[in-house]
Amino acid sequence: MAEATKLPVKTEERKAPGVAPWRPFESLRHEIDRLFEDFDGGMWRSRFGRPMFDLQPFWPRGSTWAAVPAVDIAETDKAYEITAELPGMDEKNIEVKFADGVLTIRGEKKDEKEEKKKDYYLSERSYGSFQRSFQVPDGVDTDKIEATFKKGVLSVALPKSVEAQKAAKKIDVKAA
Repeated sequence: MAEATKLPVKTEERKAPGVAPWRPFESLRHEIDRLFEDFDGGMWRSRFGRPMFDLQPFWPRGSTWAAVPAVDIAETDKAYEITAELPGMDEKNIEVKFADGVLTIRGEKKDEKEEKKKDYYLSERSYGSFQRSFQVPDGVDTDKIEATFKKGVLSVALPKSVEAQKAAKKIDVKAA
């Protein structure tokens, strides 16, 4: 059984909020998607549509690996767990960063294939990168965030603080 590799989680503190980059073509694409959805009740909707509550991931175009990785988010009594499927990647190509209440997972995959035969020469290169960002809920102990990578699966553990782990108190409602 292969042993999991721990990845460093970088913590940054920013003084001023950053300005979102202007992406006119992405805005146009959203408008065209909305037009087609309104036209036929979603018949033209892409099967790769984004989840409703997810932040905007970076989705590269023109790449054979142009997909946002599948991510599962789970909550336990003691922590939140984010699991991302990153097949064919190495831990050295993955970056996990926490800044301003946002956890960002970023990665890049480069694939080169070269084949020389008597009758032909084949050279292929494909590159792809992704970025997923998640708003971290209050009550997470940010100093104890850990990331591990094993067999193409990235697991990020966001432990809850002691105060956040306390059970919620139920308050009975009485008739007046």
